Amino acid sequence: MAPLRSRSQSPAYPSKKAKTDTQPVLDCFALGLLSDDSVRSLRNEYNTSEPYKYCKIDQLFDHTLLKNVKDEILKEIRFTEKETDIYKVHQTGDLASLSYLTPEQLKLFPSLTQLRDALYSVQFRQFIRDITGCGPLSGSKQDMSVNSYKKGCHLLNHDDVIGTRRVSYILYLPLPETKPWLPEYGGALELYPVTPVGPGELEPLPSPSKVIPPSWNQFILFEVQPGHSFHSVEEVVVGTDEDGRQRLSISGWFHKPQEGEEGYLPEDPNRQMSSLEQLSIATTNLKPYHNSSAATSISASDVSFLEQFLNPIYVQAKTIEKLAARFADESSIELHSFLSEQLGKTLEDGLRIRDTTDGYINGARGQTVPKHTSGLGGEGDWVAKGPPHKQRYTTPFQQTDHKGMSISSSAMDSDSPTAILNALTNDLLPSAAFRNWLAAISSLVPSGHYIEARRFRPGLDYTLARSEEKGARLDVVLGLTPRTDKDKWDEGQWGGWQVSLAFAKS
Repeated sequence: MAPLRSRSQSPAYPSKKAKTDTQPVLDCFALGLLSDDSVRSLRNEYNTSEPYKYCKIDQLFDHTLLKNVKDEILKEIRFTEKETDIYKVHQTGDLASLSYLTPEQLKLFPSLTQLRDALYSVQFRQFIRDITGCGPLSGSKQDMSVNSYKKGCHLLNHDDVIGTRRVSYILYLPLPETKPWLPEYGGALELYPVTPVGPGELEPLPSPSKVIPPSWNQFILFEVQPGHSFHSVEEVVVGTDEDGRQRLSISGWFHKPQEGEEGYLPEDPNRQMSSLEQLSIATTNLKPYHNSSAATSISASDVSFLEQFLNPIYVQAKTIEKLAARFADESSIELHSFLSEQLGKTLEDGLRIRDTTDGYINGARGQTVPKHTSGLGGEGDWVAKGPPHKQRYTTPFQQTDHKGMSISSSAMDSDSPTAILNALTNDLLPSAAFRNWLAAISSLVPSGHYIEARRFRPGLDYTLARSEEKGARLDVVLGLTPRTDKDKWDEGQWGGWQVSLAFAKS
């Protein structure tokens, strides 16, 4: 088995490999694909596509060549499981590394090498340019790998903007190739429309407007555009050693001309920020408290107010003293049964009913891909919130009266989980009494607050790792996930973790 190197700068093609005869390249592709008529048809589809310009080619390569490529991949190449906050996938090294193999090692990959050379050939790069109008593409920089999505693998929303990438592409080889890949398996490519959020700034809407399931020999490409070419890959819900299914693909990028190549231009310093750059400068806008100062102890009136919501033990002076000592030692505390017994039970029962209604019974959803409309609407008029290149979850619509004040005065006597959530987010958590309680325990005096009820749907919702641009934060999380006899939250199988990360030392 010949392992491939990790992703690296690709070497230029040696001049001795240059071909003047185009027929060997043409023979690699589906019959008539590179013809003038085909180009005109694909260009028209590309220019009229939504939510941004992309091209879908149903059959790219000669079937026999692609089947041989698949066999070489499965027999000779090792995959490494990779997982970050944005993706989980099994991936090979950069196929540009084939150029570094010895002649003996290359004999193991005749079809894969032929496919790679055809993709980055002069003829095919011109084909891409004719369809997209993207401008010159590098002939020296190759950037491609094989990816396998099995059960649980996914790729969250991003715009693909890194370095000199100009055109993204993906070639599908879903297995087994003799059986169709069904939409309910997941793994579809999702394309997102964008909306303006400021001068010259765009962000994706919470849900995709175009969903493209994979199929054998299908090829999809689009031009990489900062803050615009947002896409993701649905979680794959099949794919075990027993069923043999996997969303296999070859994906990569055509790059802009490199320095020294014809058409090279330095990077535009005024371009829109990429999704990755936007994550690095996240800022939460805090709502200031009405009073600039807070007490470091709680008063009798504070206790009276807090006892409407909280377990009475947590407002006792001795308890607060012990919690303050623990926070001083550990910088964090975890409290159980935080709400009063009646309020907590009413809320949990209501949320469990909502989970059952939405199909999230016992936290399970079976081998199905949830629709983006899942869990929306209904009592409380829940809506999806993004932007998905940073986060996605649902939150209840905040009801207000005619004076613009939140309606939560009757929530304590209500069986409605949304009414209770509104009372917690509008009355309890932003109150002066709760601020004083936090100050008494942490010895920190919050100057402002940002409070939100969030519901994370299985297979759809998340937040990506990011840091605040400036200022210290005191995080307060009130967990409200209904428990069942069969749940697996504690085993870590259902996700939903609250994670804090330390900066790596440079």
